[in-house]
Formats: sequence, structure tokens, C-alpha cells
Amino acid sequence: MTWEGVGTALVTPFDRNGRIDDTALQKLVRRQVEGGVHFLVPCGTTGETPTLSREERDRVIRLTLEAVEGRIPVLAGAGGYDTAGVAELAAHCEVLGVQGLLSVTPYYNKPTPEGLVQHYKAIAARTSLPIIVYNVPGRTGCNVDSATLRRLADIPNIVGVKEASGNMTQMCEVCRTVPPDFVVLSGDDALTLPLMAVGGRGVISVASNVVPDGMARMVSAALKGDWASARAEHGRLLPFMLVNFVESNPIPVKAALAMLGLCEEVYRLPMVPPGDASRTTIRQRLVELGMLS
Repeated sequence: MTWEGVGTALVTPFDRNGRIDDTALQKLVRRQVEGGVHFLVPCGTTGETPTLSREERDRVIRLTLEAVEGRIPVLAGAGGYDTAGVAELAAHCEVLGVQGLLSVTPYYNKPTPEGLVQHYKAIAARTSLPIIVYNVPGRTGCNVDSATLRRLADIPNIVGVKEASGNMTQMCEVCRTVPPDFVVLSGDDALTLPLMAVGGRGVISVASNVVPDGMARMVSAALKGDWASARAEHGRLLPFMLVNFVESNPIPVKAALAMLGLCEEVYRLPMVPPGDASRTTIRQRLVELGMLS
């Protein structure tokens, strides 16, 4: 199985009582599949996973698998700063039936490069599933440099990286350093096309929650070498890609989905609704895309 193309980092919709909204979640999943995305990523940061109980995480994954009906693969989030706990979670996700795992680097405790290698070795030993490393130093305080990633690529079931360092030089170095079959995915929507120009294979996307078809068109065109079409779609979507980070993710994208009537605008603390200025800008971006009047 290859993890290339667009993978949507799914939001977790809640109802007005703060519970997981099963109906809205499955509606969102089906919309993603119909929009042409290549895989789905439930229980990542965009899904407010740190606020979900273990039972709720299981529910989100099961509901996602049920709505997907085997049409595209599911890459479940399974990360944290306790290696033993993450390894146990990885094994559990395999039992649930997902096809792969996205595992963020340990946050707060800031392991050394050797600590990172041993962390991922321990997780990989507990599951046969393919694992994609998630590097997002702006949130974790821990960066996976290209040399460390090259070592991780030697672990048989570590198959790729979601690169969200925001450092284009590092991203180029990663593409130059890792083996040809190691999948490099962007963790920033706006940097997807530049990364693909140097060897990246797609994106794990926030924007595709709202515009799955547009993100799929852009990435598919780039994978086929149709750079003119990819650039045109990138230019059309760029303002919306950027507005998703006008406040902390997933605040803007969840607000956008609510404006479109696709879920309730309910967050779990410490996430809160966007401020008035941000809300106005989010709405304007949807108007510009022709999704709101």
C-alpha cells in the first residue's frame, strides 16, 4: 500500500451537548471519499484527539472505517510522549482494522535523535502496520532532522513522514536523503506543491476537510506531472489554505465546516471559537470559493 496523494486530517464533530456526533462524522467521511481524497486520518491533532477518551477514539475510528466501506485506506493517529503507551495504542489500532498509523513525535519531553529512533523502534515492534512519522516541531518542541529520518527509514514498517517543520530547506534535504520508496508528505497545505516539486508525494491536509475535491485535483495533477493545472488549483485554494491557520488548528476549519452546515461549531477546551475578525475572514474565503453566497 502506498500512502500518496491527499489524506484528510479529519475533524471530530461534536453535538451541542459536546458528545461525538456520529451522523455528522460519517457524513463528513462520505463527503471526503466522494471528493476524491486518497486516504483518511482520524484521531490526529485536527480531530482534537488530546481531548478524547480512549473509548471516544475507538468510536471515531470505527465510525470512519464503517463509512469508508473499504474504498480508501484509513491512517489512524497514534502518538504521544509515553513510548510504552503509544506502542500499546498502535497494537490496539491494528486490532480495530485500520490500514496504517500516523505517529507524532513525543512532545514536551524533547527526546534526542537517539531517543527518537528508539521510540519509533519500540512502536514498530508492536505492530505490523505501516507507520508514518509526524514531524511538527512548532507544536512538539522536537524536530526530526534528515539524518534521523534516514535512520528511521531503515525500520521496515516505518514508511514515510508527514513533514510539518515549515522549513523548506529541511524538506528539500529530507527528500534528498531518504530512500526512493520512503513517502514524504507535506504537513502544511500551502507547502504541498513546492514539496512535491522536489520529490514529495502529497499532503496530510486540513483544508481538504472543506475542499476535498480541490485538494485532490491539485495533488493528482502534480503526481501526473501536470504542473500547470496543479499551480492553477494551488493559486485558487491558497487563500483558504492560509486562513486555516489564522488561529490555532482546528478552530478555523471547524468554523468553516459549521458555516457550510456540515457540523455544529462545538469545540472542546482548550479550543474555543474564533474571534470576530477571524470569523469574518474565514467566511470571506468561503465566499471567494463560491461555497457561500
